[in-house]
Amino acid sequence: MTVPVGDAGGAIDPKSFRTVLGQFCTGVTIITTMDGDEPIGFACQSFAALSLDPPLVLFCPTKQSRSWGAIEQSGRFCVNVLAEEQQETCARFGSREPDKFAGIDWSPSELGSPILTGSLAHIDCTVETVHDGGDHWVVFGRVASLSEVRDEAERPLLFYRGQYTGIEPDKTVPAPWRDDLEAFLTTASEDTWL
Repeated sequence: MTVPVGDAGGAIDPKSFRTVLGQFCTGVTIITTMDGDEPIGFACQSFAALSLDPPLVLFCPTKQSRSWGAIEQSGRFCVNVLAEEQQETCARFGSREPDKFAGIDWSPSELGSPILTGSLAHIDCTVETVHDGGDHWVVFGRVASLSEVRDEAERPLLFYRGQYTGIEPDKTVPAPWRDDLEAFLTTASEDTWL
């Protein structure tokens, strides 16, 4: 059943919009850069792979984001994919805390952006293009380097229906059918979504 969420003029109620889109489970990342000598970063759910050739990713900061200003200025950023046990780190980077890096261990990526200790993976990028996306920017990043995958038994931090969640403990290894999915994702054709 479809429940109308807009008024007669077609406007969508922001609360309903957020609730419905909250049904889509996402991973959680911290996007980082350097602002001079100061590390800067923010929690970001709106991250995705965009292209295999060339290797591109995207993320969507709000137009009011102070961190985005520093990323735009530096022209580079690092995507830190969070592990399940990094809920506290995510909450800190999603807050208005002025020094989000206080007590956070990190090291510089090849391009100089912070890699958070304990993250599952990192993707080091330069800003390729920026597009208007309503109250957000859509930032395309060109991948410069990638981390190696850590222990395959480690699980990602997920966000679903407004709260942190994870995958079941016995579901840490991909099911056999995922071999077919990998072939689908890496074989570009006109009718694939990649």
